[in-house]
Amino acid sequence: MGRAHEVRAKSMAATAAKRSALFMRASKEIYMAAKSGVPDPNANLALRSAIEKWKSQQVTKDVIERAIQKAKGGSGEQYEAGRYEFFGPAGSLFIVDTLTDNVNRALTDVRTVFTKRGGRMGAVSYNFTEQGVLVFKGTGKDKVEEALILGDVDVREVSEDSGIIEVLVNPTFLNKAKEVLKTLNITEFDISAIQMIANELIQVTDPEAKDKINQILDALDEVTDVQEVYHNVEL
Repeated sequence: MGRAHEVRAKSMAATAAKRSALFMRASKEIYMAAKSGVPDPNANLALRSAIEKWKSQQVTKDVIERAIQKAKGGSGEQYEAGRYEFFGPAGSLFIVDTLTDNVNRALTDVRTVFTKRGGRMGAVSYNFTEQGVLVFKGTGKDKVEEALILGDVDVREVSEDSGIIEVLVNPTFLNKAKEVLKTLNITEFDISAIQMIANELIQVTDPEAKDKINQILDALDEVTDVQEVYHNVEL
C-alpha cells in the first residue's frame, strides 16, 4: 500500500499503545487507592485524588469505574511501587516511578529503554524536589497566592503564563490548597498531583542527543508498568 500507509499505520499503533498504557496506569492507581479504604471517592481522599488526577489526562469514565468495581469485588491483585533513577544523554536526568505486579519485569523493561539509548542507572534524585502541583486555566495570580497564604497553605511558588496558573505547594498541603481554591470557584485542574520537579532545567541543542531523549520518553510511554516519568530537560 506504499510507504505513506506504513508510516501512518506505525503512528496509529504507537498512539494506541500509549493510550493503552495510560489506561493501565490509571486503572492500577485507582484500584490501589480504592483498596486502601472504602471504594467511594466521597469517603476516600486518596481515591478521589487519583480519579481527579487521571480525569485530567482524559482517562475515560469506564476505565475509572471498572477499576473501582474491581476493588469492590475483592480482587486479590497487588501492585508494588518502585522508583528508578537514570542518567540520560547530554546531562539529562530521569526519575521513573513504577507500579507493577512483577518488579523484575518492570526494572528490566525500564532499564532496557535507557541502555539502548546510552543511558545508565545512577542517583539523581538530589537534583529534584517533591512538590504538590496544581495547574489550571485562569488569571489573577496575586489573588490566588493571597487566598492560599490566608488559608494557611505552605505555598512555594505561584506563576502565571498565557492564561495558565501553576501553583507549587508543600506536598502535604495539596488537598488543603484545592479546598482553598474552591472558594475562588477553581475546581477543574489540568494537573493535580505530587510530582518530582527538577531544581534546574537544561536545554539540549545537540540533535542526536535530543532525538535519543525523545525516544526514551516515547518508549517509557508504552511501558505499562511505568506510572510517572520526571526529567530535567526543557522540551
